Amino acid sequence: MTARARLISVLAVLSAGALGIISSTQTWLSVTVADGSSSSLPVSGAATIPVLAPLSLAVLAAGAALSIIGLVLRYIFGVLTLVIAGGLSYATAQVAFAPPVTAVSSTVTEATGISGIDAITDLVSDIVVTPWPFISLLAWIILIFGSIFMLFTARRWNRGGRRYDTAARREVDDGKPLDSIDSWDGLSRGDDPTAPGDAR
Repeated sequence: MTARARLISVLAVLSAGALGIISSTQTWLSVTVADGSSSSLPVSGAATIPVLAPLSLAVLAAGAALSIIGLVLRYIFGVLTLVIAGGLSYATAQVAFAPPVTAVSSTVTEATGISGIDAITDLVSDIVVTPWPFISLLAWIILIFGSIFMLFTARRWNRGGRRYDTAARREVDDGKPLDSIDSWDGLSRGDDPTAPGDAR
């Protein structure tokens, strides 16, 4: 259960962060501008929610660090990813279910040269939502549950900071062979997995 809880938490955070980065490059909205040509403009996730890409990168970095950080940082990262997930869930839900004109304003301004929310509101005739906001919303929901799960199970991942324990002590504590993350941690400390006593 200890190794499985850690693996579930790491995978939840990493998958949400990776999906957030991917979705930031995809088309979230298609806005029709009544400028005589009734042209349709694609609006990316990054243009819709400017903080989407940097926050997704932060989540991805947190997920990558979860396997090597100590107990206190696990709780800090758990709270951090939970706050990010809550904020992005709220922003993404707004875009998915009732996209505001502000979500497309930067794209419209870049294409037409017209600025000002009132002028852009008069110019925009239709906003169509693609599946990407809903896919991203699902990722943030996964991140919320993954963060909560992390906060509830972080203390059981190891005792005393597995990063600083010997490989033998970790196996005795858990009563099971080391997983791939444990083995990688041991190698990063200079432990020799082929040395006598480490053989599995």
